[in-house]
Amino acid sequence: MKQTVVMEKYPVFEIDIKKEETTFKSVDEIMAYLKEKIESHPVAVYIATFDHYSHTKSLVEGEMSDDILDAKNIVCCFGKNLPEANMLSVRPRSIGVAELNDEFVISFLEAPNPMANSAMESWVKNIVNL
Repeated sequence: MKQTVVMEKYPVFEIDIKKEETTFKSVDEIMAYLKEKIESHPVAVYIATFDHYSHTKSLVEGEMSDDILDAKNIVCCFGKNLPEANMLSVRPRSIGVAELNDEFVISFLEAPNPMANSAMESWVKNIVNL
C-alpha cells in the first residue's frame, strides 16, 4: 500500500493488486467483501455503493480513461462522535475500486480518524490472496 498526494492536496492510500494476486474476479466481488467488513465492524455503518463507471459513461460530457473497465465506490461512516459541526465535511468515507485489464486499483482518502484508516487499510490489504 502506498500513500500519495493526488492533485497536490489530497492524501490518498492506494494499492494496485494484480488479478493473479487475488481470488476476487470483479469489482462487484470486492464491493461485497468490503460491505461485509463494514457491516461487521463495531462502529462503521454501510451507506451506499456508487457505480462511478456507469454514471460517468452516461454523461454527454463524461470522460474516463480507456483502461478502466469498471469503477465503484463503497461509502461508509466511522463517526462515533461529532465534536464540531464542521467534522461533517470530512465524513463519510469512501473506498474506490477500479478494474483495469490486469489489476484492481483500490484507493481511499486519508481519514482524520486513525481507527478508520487502520480498518480500511487492513480490509484493502486483505484483498490480496483471499
